[in-house]
Amino acid sequence: MVKTAARQPVPARRADAERNIAAILEAGTRLLSSDPTASVADIAKAAGVGRVTLYGHFPSREALVDAVLDHAVDMADAVLEDESIDKTPAPEAMAGLLRSSWEVLDRHRRLFLAADRVLATERIREHHERPLRRVERLIARGQRDGDFRTDLPLQWLVTAFFSIIHSAAQERELGRLKPEEVEHVLIKTMLSLLTSTSGASPA
Repeated sequence: MVKTAARQPVPARRADAERNIAAILEAGTRLLSSDPTASVADIAKAAGVGRVTLYGHFPSREALVDAVLDHAVDMADAVLEDESIDKTPAPEAMAGLLRSSWEVLDRHRRLFLAADRVLATERIREHHERPLRRVERLIARGQRDGDFRTDLPLQWLVTAFFSIIHSAAQERELGRLKPEEVEHVLIKTMLSLLTSTSGASPA
């Protein structure tokens, strides 16, 4: 008699692993957005998994924070998707994008502080490539329409957007910007930068 091979519950194990990863990312986003010093043990407990299981998926705190940041940026990118960004005048669209971006970032600003502690700035920037493509598209349109300056490189202006909004999160956390001030400061700062000497020829 030919014996059939024992069935291996690989799909079940894979499904369990995916559920564990999802739970860890959700718990990590929630805890680190509340307390940037939240420990791996705290996150494992909140996710309902053991530390061994967590480390099986994320072998270090750096790897865990990296994955949590990517998860949070993915969620933010979905929230920020708005067709009006390509239809309204560029300055108006930029103000709206800053409001929406800050609303999302403010909820997760402590997660970004946690990321600053263990990840290189360039790595944090890499996680933002998708939403920053939206910013690049908007600034480029503003330059073509004559609303935004053209005497500075497009990529530099995109970097300025990234730096300003994340600096605002740090200033807000340290208490040097009041919660009710941030949105106005962000919009005025960025639009002042983008519209200064608007239409000037590249140096």
